[in-house]
Amino acid sequence: TMTAGAIAKNFNTSRPTISNHLQILTECDLLKKEQHGRKIYYQIKPEGLKEIAGFIEPFRKLWDDRFNKLEMIMKNYQSEK
Repeated sequence: TMTAGAIAKNFNTSRPTISNHLQILTECDLLKKEQHGRKIYYQIKPEGLKEIAGFIEPFRKLWDDRFNKLEMIMKNYQSEK
């Protein structure tokens, strides 16, 4: 678990921007938010991420196939030069 400030230190963006993203991720049920005194701690909810990964998986294969085809076309093009 980490605070918004601790998370923000790992990114080259403002703390309010990070807080906004954390709020969105919490609303999407991807983060768990716990308040201890004045500090709010965030923790990843792996079950939400697993659901997203399951949704994205078919698209990953599609894009892998497209990038592999593009790579083959580019190699053939360079061989022709």
